[in-house]
Amino acid sequence: MLLTSCSSADETAQTAGKTRAGTQTAGPSETTTHTGSDAPIERLVPRVIATHPFSTDSFTQGLEFDDDGSLLVATGQWGESRIYRADLATHRVSTQHKLADEFFGEGITRSGASIWHLTWQSGEAFQRDADTLEEIGRAHYDGEGWGICARDGELLVSDGTAVVDKRDPETFELLDGAELVVTAGGAAVDKINELECIGDEVYANRFMSDEIIRFSALTGEVNAIIDASALENNAESDPDHVLNGIAFDQRSGHFFLTGKRWPDLYEVEFVPAPGAP
Repeated sequence: MLLTSCSSADETAQTAGKTRAGTQTAGPSETTTHTGSDAPIERLVPRVIATHPFSTDSFTQGLEFDDDGSLLVATGQWGESRIYRADLATHRVSTQHKLADEFFGEGITRSGASIWHLTWQSGEAFQRDADTLEEIGRAHYDGEGWGICARDGELLVSDGTAVVDKRDPETFELLDGAELVVTAGGAAVDKINELECIGDEVYANRFMSDEIIRFSALTGEVNAIIDASALENNAESDPDHVLNGIAFDQRSGHFFLTGKRWPDLYEVEFVPAPGAP
């Protein structure tokens, strides 16, 4: 589980090197001031409600529901990265745009009439028209881009460490008090990847794991650990084909989970883990 499975920075970098060579991650030694929260961390698991088709061609990096109930998907890999809109029931693609070969695509989020689309090491965020998915602007940022979600007039952006940046949804500029450090019991929690914002809480995939965490968007404190290891990974056998992709459907109140080149999209609800208090 999360509190006992953090690897060393060197081990994490070696694992990450399969697709993110040289990535720097935070570890338990890089701690911040404890928030003082004594609230217990919930232990949850996903209960599958339905299984929908997905795409074995999609190296999933970002997943989100659009206002019309369609899926927005962003994929990675050099020369393969794209963003597209697909039907939930059939995964038929209605609109898509491919990134130039020099960009490795990462997370996406919708903010008003725009979609922000990250790249991994290029330091470029694409601003897209939410209807057409066409590029309408760009913003530069330092470091790497991994996951992104929108909430209450701000964007939260991860880079694979324990630090989540807060950025302006119009300009992509860093906001005052721009860094949020994700912690559990005062220790930094690294490998924060794909993000989903829901009110004052953030759900995050942890890179190269079956673990999803939920943390406060206000304090960074982890308040739930979701063990998704029981979900069937029916992708072609490959160490990179891991869980990555989490979206929340406001209409049903359900979460949707998938992975890199997974053929399945799982509609789930999070329930207490067996034996959890």
